[in-house]
Amino acid sequence: MSTDTEDNLPVFFFDIDNCLYSRSKRVHDLMKDLINQYFREQLQLNREDATTLHETYYKSYGLALEGLVCHHEIDPLEYNSKVDDALPLDQVLHPDPELRKLISDIDRTKVRLWLFTNAYITHGKRVVKLLGIGDLFEGITYCDYAQEILICKPKFEMFEKAMKEASITDRSKCYFVDDSTVNCQAAISFGWENTVQKLEPGDPEPSVSTAKHNIRSLEELRTLYPEFFKRPNQTPRL
Repeated sequence: MSTDTEDNLPVFFFDIDNCLYSRSKRVHDLMKDLINQYFREQLQLNREDATTLHETYYKSYGLALEGLVCHHEIDPLEYNSKVDDALPLDQVLHPDPELRKLISDIDRTKVRLWLFTNAYITHGKRVVKLLGIGDLFEGITYCDYAQEILICKPKFEMFEKAMKEASITDRSKCYFVDDSTVNCQAAISFGWENTVQKLEPGDPEPSVSTAKHNIRSLEELRTLYPEFFKRPNQTPRL
């Protein structure tokens, strides 16, 4: 057993959307439709202009909402109620026994587990509850829509926030899996060398690798980091 105190254990940060569940669930598409609708209604734009502005803000800030706040004084919590919290997630996300087993098989005497999302906390907690894994993580770092200044990935400040909230100071002990190329690039630049990009099974191989590893299933983490997984027949941690 490790002699490290718990605060000195490595931390594995997991992105949530399109990472803990497959993009084939189309949650992103549902969200995009609601965001575009919000742009049309609040900014009085036609469909084409709303889509263009949404994509522009997303690429510029990493979060479409930040563009809305910066340029249109939108209330983030009101936006959240009409977009993220309005998603019919209970119709598309359900308990995932295989995912739960994978996360449960991680030895938490050797590594701590933390959620790391650009969504607001209500969405993040809702997703992991529907997947049946919410109880397996120690905490969650999220984009706090209640703050005057929004901090989200890929900003370095968001990675600093995650480390502070997870009580870890050594960047070399931070492990991270995310589906976003931009977020993975930022993590590597920030000093999180142990970054894994989650690709979908049908995605082409990246022309330039932006992470230490590329995976198409979270199950591959067992092979990449066997030191973090319980041995067969090992008594689970209570």
